Amino acid sequence: MNMFVKGIAASLMGVLMTGTAAQGAEIAVIETTFGNIELEFLEDVAPGHTKNFKDLANKGFYDGTIFHRVIPGFMIQGGDPNSKSEDRSSHGTGGPGYTIKAEFNDTPHDRGVLSMARSQDPNSAGSQFFIVVKDAHFLDGQYTAFGRVISGMDVADKIV
Repeated sequence: MNMFVKGIAASLMGVLMTGTAAQGAEIAVIETTFGNIELEFLEDVAPGHTKNFKDLANKGFYDGTIFHRVIPGFMIQGGDPNSKSEDRSSHGTGGPGYTIKAEFNDTPHDRGVLSMARSQDPNSAGSQFFIVVKDAHFLDGQYTAFGRVISGMDVADKIV
């Protein structure tokens, strides 16, 4: 299965599901204008979030989106279909039209962890995700971690 997410501005992003990691697990490649970020999934602790991300990527949902929320020393956030619009007033408010139930787990939000963004409702995640660029343990147990960067943190650092 190939999964590819294309398009994130602040770095245009695309997500591609491709190949396998060393242990044979599927990986995703986020293609940005600054380079690629490769992700492995934590399917054992967040199977629903992993499946959701892969499904959206394979459908091209992320193509042309941007990292619309960038906080130096914290994280980069993408996955909002509204970020394809030049009208920034709606950036950060979009999703796939459904939400998924939280899968909080014991994965610490260390640098490079991939997690789902949500509103105050713990079960409000849909398509938006973030990568922490610095340890953010205050998020542990409150956001669903479902992957980690295996290559390309230098790219995430450029986006910040």
